[in-house]
Amino acid sequence: MPCIQTKVNVPISKEKEEIIKSKFGKAIELIPGKSENWLMLSFEDNCSMYFKGAGTEGIAFVEVKLFGKASGDAYNQLTAAITEILNRELGISSSQIYVKYEEAAHWGWNGSNF
Repeated sequence: MPCIQTKVNVPISKEKEEIIKSKFGKAIELIPGKSENWLMLSFEDNCSMYFKGAGTEGIAFVEVKLFGKASGDAYNQLTAAITEILNRELGISSSQIYVKYEEAAHWGWNGSNF
């Protein structure tokens, strides 16, 4: 039950969104027990964002939320993958990307909780 929410200050074409969606679907498998089968994604492009006092370069803020816990190593691997994907597909420098993780003990779906 992971969810990856991505905010960027650059445009994302539908073609790029589809590529990123597919690559995030593979990358989530770096977290043991997680797969694209339960992955929810959202993208917000052209956001008004500033980092280090400037907003002229590409910037990304990615939130990864999941039911349960994962190891620091798994999170490190996923951060590297997310950063590489956004750099390759949107040209955003890794030094302009934040990735935040949130673990949930309670997660609802289909009218009840896991």
